Amino acid sequence: MTSAALERRLASEGLDAAPWSNGPGVTYPVHTHDYDKVIVVAAGSIEFRLVERGEQADLVVGDRLELPAGTAHGATVGSGGVTCLEAHRPVGSLQREPRCLRAGDW
Repeated sequence: MTSAALERRLASEGLDAAPWSNGPGVTYPVHTHDYDKVIVVAAGSIEFRLVERGEQADLVVGDRLELPAGTAHGATVGSGGVTCLEAHRPVGSLQREPRCLRAGDW
């Protein structure tokens, strides 16, 4: 699925997603947000660490991660870099637990 198609799909849900990109190996330290966040991988790959759950979500093109506000997470960009589409939602818009949806499942 192309980045434009993913953007349209998010827009059909009322989500205004903005793209961001990083090069290979970039690491984000563990942090939280005060808003609900939806992330979809448009190119490349990224590994999210869901600290409180002791889980890891390895995302590739088309995969979606939903992070409720306050979810402690960190991330490391894959070897080919990554471009993601990210949309913010008001607190309580998402389920109470983080959710990873594979391409084709959302």
